[in-house]
Amino acid sequence: MIRAGFVKANGRFKSFVVSGHAGYAESGSDIVCAAVSSAVQLTANAVTEVAGIKAKVQVNEDNIALTLPNGCESDAAELLIAALYLHLSLLAEDYNDAIQVLTEE
Repeated sequence: MIRAGFVKANGRFKSFVVSGHAGYAESGSDIVCAAVSSAVQLTANAVTEVAGIKAKVQVNEDNIALTLPNGCESDAAELLIAALYLHLSLLAEDYNDAIQVLTEE
C-alpha cells in the first residue's frame, strides 16, 4: 500500500511523505503506482525548480519526502502541495486498497 502523509501548520501545507508500493498490478503495469509517482515528481519539481523554493527533498528507494523551509509562506508551494493532496485523495477514493492519505496539523 502507498501511504501519503501531509503535515499542515497554521492551516497551510508544510511537508509530505509518500512511501510504499500500490500492489495494484505487477511492476511496470501498476497504474496506481504510476499515477502517484508522476504526481509526486511533478509536485516536487514544480516546488523546487519552477517556483524556486529551497525545499528539502529526500528520495529513497520507495520513499520521497518534501519539506518547505521554515517560515516559507509561498502561495505557489501551498497550491502545489494542496493539489497533490487532492489528487492523491481522489485516487484513494477509487483505489482504497492501494493508497492511504493522512493529514496531521
